[in-house]
Amino acid sequence: MANALLSRKSPETRTQPRAVPAGPLAAVLAVALLLALTAAVSWGSTSIPPGEVWGVVWRRLSGEPPRPGTNDLIVWQLRVPRAVLAALVGAGLGLVGTAVQALVRNPLADPYLLGISNGASLGAVGAIVLGAGAGGALGLGLSAAAFAGALATFALVWAVARRGGGFAPLRLVLAGVAIGQFLSGFTSYLVLQAGDEQQTHSVLFWLMGSLGGANWQLLAVPAVAVPAVLLLLQARARGLNALLMGDETAAGLGIDVVRLRRELFTVTSLLTGVLVAVSGAIAFVALMVPHVCRLVVGGDHRRLLPVSALFGALLLVVVDIVCRTAMDTQELPVGVVTSLIGAPALLYLLDRRLGSGS
Repeated sequence: MANALLSRKSPETRTQPRAVPAGPLAAVLAVALLLALTAAVSWGSTSIPPGEVWGVVWRRLSGEPPRPGTNDLIVWQLRVPRAVLAALVGAGLGLVGTAVQALVRNPLADPYLLGISNGASLGAVGAIVLGAGAGGALGLGLSAAAFAGALATFALVWAVARRGGGFAPLRLVLAGVAIGQFLSGFTSYLVLQAGDEQQTHSVLFWLMGSLGGANWQLLAVPAVAVPAVLLLLQARARGLNALLMGDETAAGLGIDVVRLRRELFTVTSLLTGVLVAVSGAIAFVALMVPHVCRLVVGGDHRRLLPVSALFGALLLVVVDIVCRTAMDTQELPVGVVTSLIGAPALLYLLDRRLGSGS
């Protein structure tokens, strides 16, 4: 009986008929992602033909010695890590946004409501201003500091949300917003304390998101974390669908609601910390991607999760291409472009949704 009920459409899903089958859409997104990754490696200040790009990648993966010249270095050491990082971060943000929106039962919720990104930002800004990230503007020291800030914020929000027992979504959100705003104010104070103009520029650029520090070493943690979280959330898709029906209904279907929310909060917090640590604070992707995908494939998380991951990866790879190539003299922050693209797109979709009465 429980399985039959869970196989039904949730209220969110029923109001948004699935317009496109998830399987073919995922295949199209995967092909588009592969093309976008190829373009990301090919395009830049030095254009490299796609055939040569794949030749370099094949030689590296097969263990053949690299050919002399600069193209091999540009492709393998600079552009491939950056393109892969963009895809991983985009996929991770899509997954985090989808899980958080189920966690608080709000299709317009954002994982940054939990305050984790604010903690990561505080750790990174503190590393820059206090000199702990001297290994580079986006080096390993900075990433470690950002992740430590995310973990500390996770522990604090968790303690406040669990105070008095229970695990109410409203208390979780309020705790995350309050602590996040407090940490944001402290981050602003540290920005004012930056010792020189270059330091201030590094802080502000990181706070708006950047993939410029990508390297193979930096890819290690997100390359493990993002697929692992996708598999874990996919295994919890039944529970995520049940949460959309309300706590009482989910409990009646055999779902341990408190335990599931605890798992979701822990997983989304840790993955958010990982993503912010390697890319800075990239706005709007985690909010927009799940909402757009839900409008297309419906609210069933068995379909929604992989499509959100693929669309998030594709979106951020394309955005990073724009950031690198839009201006000749400088690179645009990733968060600026995602906001400029995402806000009008989401407003348009919301207008269509409200206008259709769905």
